[in-house]
Amino acid sequence: MTELVNHQGTVYRESASGSTTWNKARTVAYWAFTSIVVFEMAAGGIWDLQRIEYVRVILSQLGYPMYLLTILGIWKIPCSLVLMLPHFGRIKEWAYAGAFFTYSGAAMSHFAAGQGFHRAGDPLVLAAFTLLSWALRPASRRLVAGEAQEKDSSLVSWLVPIAIVVAMLIISFLTLPKGPPPA
Repeated sequence: MTELVNHQGTVYRESASGSTTWNKARTVAYWAFTSIVVFEMAAGGIWDLQRIEYVRVILSQLGYPMYLLTILGIWKIPCSLVLMLPHFGRIKEWAYAGAFFTYSGAAMSHFAAGQGFHRAGDPLVLAAFTLLSWALRPASRRLVAGEAQEKDSSLVSWLVPIAIVVAMLIISFLTLPKGPPPA
């Protein structure tokens, strides 16, 4: 059995079966699912706040008032940031819950409006990605009752996630869809 130490001083024991391979796969899967959810939250927030035709048409088809776009847009952007930043365990739990409620609520709204799986499928997939991101998150990003979490105060651990979310916001602003959603 070999002991490995990462840059944060965490000790991993590698067995003959290659348990660190699972840890690496889990980390890659976590960041893949999280990045998709974070990008959708950032883009969705921009789209909602811009009240682009795409989201206006969907909201009107579902029977919701347009002011809901402002409420959702305002909450989606901080959600995307919190999911990327280190620490904030309790707020991160709320962000995951909010993302899941947003996506599952969107799916149920499409079903209730009689639009079927072809319109509810995307929100259901995003709800599943949110759950997978939550389930695969590393111990350092979990809320543990009664335990003090280790604080990583390095500048890079804060600037990189903020820069990623800012880049996602810029990309989502530059790639706003034109016109109504496809039928």
